[in-house]
Amino acid sequence: MSGEGRPELEPLDGSGLRIVIVSGLWHNTIADGLLQGARRVLAASGADVTEVPVPGSFELPVVAKAALDAGADAVVALGVIVRGETPHFDFVASAATDGLTRVALDTGKPVGFGVLTVDTERQGLDRAGLPDSKEDVGGRAAEAAITTVLGIRKLQRSLG
Repeated sequence: MSGEGRPELEPLDGSGLRIVIVSGLWHNTIADGLLQGARRVLAASGADVTEVPVPGSFELPVVAKAALDAGADAVVALGVIVRGETPHFDFVASAATDGLTRVALDTGKPVGFGVLTVDTERQGLDRAGLPDSKEDVGGRAAEAAITTVLGIRKLQRSLG
Protein backbone atom coordinates (compact mmCIF):
# COMPACT_ATOMS: atom_id res chain seq x y z
CA MET A 1 0.00 0.00 0.00
CA SER A 2 1.47 3.34 -1.03
CA GLY A 3 0.51 5.03 2.26
CA GLU A 4 2.99 2.94 4.25
CA GLY A 5 5.75 5.03 5.78
CA ARG A 6 3.67 8.21 5.72
CA PRO A 7 4.71 10.64 8.48
CA GLU A 8 2.23 11.66 11.12
CA LEU A 9 1.95 15.45 11.07
CA GLU A 10 1.14 17.71 13.97
CA PRO A 11 -2.23 19.50 13.74
CA LEU A 12 -1.82 22.25 11.16
CA ASP A 13 -2.58 25.92 11.67
CA GLY A 14 -3.77 27.20 8.32
CA SER A 15 -5.49 30.30 9.68
CA GLY A 16 -5.02 33.19 7.30
CA LEU A 17 -4.13 30.92 4.38
CA ARG A 18 -6.14 31.07 1.18
CA ILE A 19 -6.38 27.56 -0.25
CA VAL A 20 -8.20 26.59 -3.42
CA ILE A 21 -9.40 23.04 -3.97
CA VAL A 22 -9.56 22.24 -7.67
CA SER A 23 -11.36 18.95 -8.17
CA GLY A 24 -12.19 16.81 -11.17
CA LEU A 25 -15.64 15.34 -11.51
CA TRP A 26 -14.88 11.94 -13.08
CA HIS A 27 -15.61 8.84 -10.95
CA ASN A 28 -18.03 10.67 -8.69
CA THR A 29 -17.91 8.44 -5.59
CA ILE A 30 -14.12 8.41 -5.47
CA ALA A 31 -13.85 12.11 -6.36
CA ASP A 32 -16.34 13.03 -3.64
CA GLY A 33 -14.34 11.05 -1.09
CA LEU A 34 -11.17 12.92 -2.06
CA LEU A 35 -13.00 16.24 -1.78
CA GLN A 36 -14.46 15.37 1.64
CA GLY A 37 -11.01 14.43 2.94
CA ALA A 38 -9.48 17.71 1.77
CA ARG A 39 -12.39 19.65 3.23
CA ARG A 40 -11.96 17.96 6.63
CA VAL A 41 -8.26 18.79 6.87
CA LEU A 42 -8.65 22.35 5.64
CA ALA A 43 -11.60 23.06 7.94
CA ALA A 44 -9.66 21.73 10.94
CA SER A 45 -6.71 23.96 10.01
CA GLY A 46 -8.79 27.13 9.86
CA ALA A 47 -7.76 27.96 6.29
CA ASP A 48 -10.00 30.04 4.03
CA VAL A 49 -11.13 27.63 1.31
CA THR A 50 -12.54 28.14 -2.17
CA GLU A 51 -13.65 25.17 -4.27
CA VAL A 52 -13.55 25.02 -8.05
CA PRO A 53 -14.86 21.92 -9.82
CA VAL A 54 -13.41 21.09 -13.24
CA PRO A 55 -14.54 18.49 -15.77
CA GLY A 56 -11.58 16.15 -15.27
CA SER A 57 -7.93 15.78 -14.32
CA PHE A 58 -6.68 17.21 -17.60
CA GLU A 59 -8.12 20.61 -16.64
CA LEU A 60 -6.54 20.72 -13.18
CA PRO A 61 -3.28 22.50 -14.11
CA VAL A 62 -4.78 25.48 -15.91
CA VAL A 63 -7.28 26.18 -13.14
CA ALA A 64 -4.63 25.62 -10.45
CA LYS A 65 -2.42 28.19 -12.19
CA ALA A 66 -5.30 30.67 -12.41
CA ALA A 67 -6.03 30.24 -8.68
CA LEU A 68 -2.41 30.79 -7.68
CA ASP A 69 -2.04 33.76 -10.03
CA ALA A 70 -5.20 35.25 -8.48
CA GLY A 71 -3.65 35.17 -5.01
CA ALA A 72 -4.23 31.74 -3.51
CA ASP A 73 -1.46 30.62 -1.19
CA ALA A 74 -1.77 27.01 -2.34
CA VAL A 75 -3.94 24.67 -4.36
CA VAL A 76 -5.15 21.20 -3.53
CA ALA A 77 -5.59 19.37 -6.84
CA LEU A 78 -7.90 16.35 -6.74
CA GLY A 79 -8.68 13.97 -9.55
CA VAL A 80 -9.26 10.35 -10.47
CA ILE A 81 -7.78 8.66 -13.51
CA VAL A 82 -8.65 4.96 -13.90
CA ARG A 83 -6.69 2.92 -16.44
CA GLY A 84 -8.80 1.77 -19.36
CA GLU A 85 -8.12 -0.24 -22.47
CA THR A 86 -6.55 2.60 -24.45
CA PRO A 87 -3.47 4.80 -23.91
CA HIS A 88 -5.77 7.70 -22.93
CA PHE A 89 -4.89 6.98 -19.28
CA ASP A 90 -1.19 7.54 -19.91
CA PHE A 91 -1.75 10.84 -21.71
CA VAL A 92 -4.12 12.28 -19.10
CA ALA A 93 -2.04 11.07 -16.13
CA SER A 94 1.11 12.54 -17.65
CA ALA A 95 -0.56 15.84 -18.56
CA ALA A 96 -2.05 16.28 -15.09
CA THR A 97 1.14 15.34 -13.25
CA ASP A 98 3.51 17.31 -15.45
CA GLY A 99 1.14 20.27 -15.61
CA LEU A 100 0.67 20.50 -11.85
CA THR A 101 4.41 20.21 -11.29
CA ARG A 102 5.00 23.01 -13.76
CA VAL A 103 2.35 25.18 -12.08
CA ALA A 104 4.04 24.76 -8.69
CA LEU A 105 7.48 25.54 -10.07
CA ASP A 106 6.34 28.46 -12.24
CA THR A 107 4.38 30.14 -9.44
CA GLY A 108 6.62 29.15 -6.54
CA LYS A 109 3.50 28.11 -4.66
CA PRO A 110 2.47 24.65 -3.44
CA VAL A 111 0.13 22.31 -5.23
CA GLY A 112 -1.05 19.48 -2.99
CA PHE A 113 -1.18 16.48 -5.33
CA GLY A 114 -4.31 14.42 -4.79
CA VAL A 115 -4.67 12.89 -8.23
CA LEU A 116 -5.24 9.16 -8.14
CA THR A 117 -3.82 7.18 -11.06
CA VAL A 118 -5.17 3.68 -10.49
CA ASP A 119 -5.71 0.50 -12.44
CA THR A 120 -9.16 -0.23 -11.01
CA GLU A 121 -12.02 1.59 -9.34
CA ARG A 122 -11.45 -0.59 -6.25
CA GLN A 123 -7.95 0.88 -5.91
CA GLY A 124 -9.47 4.35 -6.10
CA LEU A 125 -12.07 3.55 -3.47
CA ASP A 126 -9.30 2.23 -1.20
CA ARG A 127 -7.58 5.62 -1.37
CA ALA A 128 -10.60 7.94 -1.41
CA GLY A 129 -10.93 8.61 2.32
CA LEU A 130 -14.31 6.90 2.52
CA PRO A 131 -15.29 5.09 5.75
CA ASP A 132 -13.93 1.76 4.50
CA SER A 133 -10.90 3.21 2.64
CA LYS A 134 -7.33 2.38 3.58
CA GLU A 135 -6.07 5.87 2.77
CA ASP A 136 -7.30 9.46 2.61
CA VAL A 137 -5.42 10.92 -0.35
CA GLY A 138 -7.56 14.08 -0.43
CA GLY A 139 -6.75 14.78 3.22
CA ARG A 140 -3.07 14.05 2.66
CA ALA A 141 -2.95 16.41 -0.33
CA ALA A 142 -4.47 19.17 1.81
CA GLU A 143 -1.92 18.47 4.57
CA ALA A 144 0.89 18.65 2.01
CA ALA A 145 -0.34 21.99 0.65
CA ILE A 146 -0.58 23.61 4.10
CA THR A 147 2.68 22.13 5.36
CA THR A 148 4.51 23.36 2.27
CA VAL A 149 3.11 26.89 2.49
CA LEU A 150 4.16 27.07 6.13
CA GLY A 151 7.59 25.66 5.31
CA ILE A 152 8.17 28.18 2.52
CA ARG A 153 7.13 31.04 4.81
CA LYS A 154 9.46 29.83 7.55
CA LEU A 155 12.32 29.59 5.07
CA GLN A 156 11.62 33.08 3.74
CA ARG A 157 11.57 34.52 7.29
CA SER A 158 14.82 32.84 8.24
CA LEU A 159 16.67 33.80 5.05
CA GLY A 160 14.92 37.07 4.28
